[in-house]
Amino acid sequence: MEGTTWAALTAALTVAGAIWTWIAFRRRGAANGLRAMGFTLLPAAAWLTGTLEMVVEIAGSVTDWATSLVFNVLTWTGVGLAGLAVVLFVVSGFIRDRQLARGQAAGRAGRTGRTPGAQSQGLPEASSTRSKASGGSPIDDDLADIEALLRKRGIE
Repeated sequence: MEGTTWAALTAALTVAGAIWTWIAFRRRGAANGLRAMGFTLLPAAAWLTGTLEMVVEIAGSVTDWATSLVFNVLTWTGVGLAGLAVVLFVVSGFIRDRQLARGQAAGRAGRTGRTPGAQSQGLPEASSTRSKASGGSPIDDDLADIEALLRKRGIE
């Protein structure tokens, strides 16, 4: 296309944008009107910087690719395989998460009531049996655990 054709395309897009801007100001307020004005100025900026031709060429190339995609069986087979790959990745992630959750649940069940910190550090079970036998509250159980840790470290 020649320079005058690009100028005419820019003018048409700018006029259409100006109409859209006026409608946006009237119906939706200043914020939407200013946003529309920003979009209205983009074709003129693209024409003045020389990027309007590039955008049109890219759009033409994408259109050519899309039309060849629609009528090519091999391409659709590739798209189907890509979709299947994505589905397999997602399903494998769900299965792995479920397996990890089962493993963690089995690990918790095998501890037989010990706290994770006490078992991993080799600490004795706290003297919470003393407070449970005397009918103590859960707060007493926690304090008994703390007392056992302090005694083990020599702090009283």
